[in-house]
Formats: sequence, structure tokens, C-alpha cells
Amino acid sequence: MPQMCEICGKSPVAGHRVSHANNISNRQFRPNLRKVRAAVPGGSKRVTVCTRCLRSDRVVKVVR
Repeated sequence: MPQMCEICGKSPVAGHRVSHANNISNRQFRPNLRKVRAAVPGGSKRVTVCTRCLRSDRVVKVVR
């Protein structure tokens, strides 16, 4: 499963880890993803979404 939000498409991006001594190594910034049961046309489905989409009400959560 790719680490990507199914709503907005947010995925990991590359960057650098910089120490106090200015040593540089590679790192990844990963999105904060959650698996939630969301309402989709035709019922409900478990989707992987970022917390930004959850906060902004782009996803309608289904309560059992």
C-alpha cells in the first residue's frame, strides 16, 4: 500500500536532516495518515486519508 492520502494525493517528500554541526543526510517527510471508514457513493469504505483532510471535512466519517 503506498503511503498516500486517497483524497488529496499527499505523499512522502524528500528533504535533508541537518545537524548542529551542519552534517547533512537524507530524510523523508511522511504525511500523517489514518485509516477511517468513510461514506462513499454506494455505501461505506475504509480509506487512508491524511489528518488535514479529516480536519477540513473533506471526508465524511461513518459511525457504525
